[in-house]
Amino acid sequence: MKDLDYYLNLDWTLVEGQDLDFEGNIYYYIEIKEIPSFVFCAKTPERAREKYKEQLEWTLIVMLEDGGHITEPGELEDEPDWESLCP
Repeated sequence: MKDLDYYLNLDWTLVEGQDLDFEGNIYYYIEIKEIPSFVFCAKTPERAREKYKEQLEWTLIVMLEDGGHITEPGELEDEPDWESLCP
């Protein structure tokens, strides 16, 4: 059976970026492609990379308790090649 340690050690697809908060201050975020509801924000990119796994752990605990399917890295289909589909 796949447990929390299994999921914590997967090679998740991280999407890193920056944005502005409501006061115009820059913040940095990390999203996980396979978990659309996941986002972690911090004041520096280093802090975001350092701390996102704590939130990932809590997210995975809830997902495991819920018993639903957890999409793993490599399970998602790639985007279609729109240029070849729409010449």
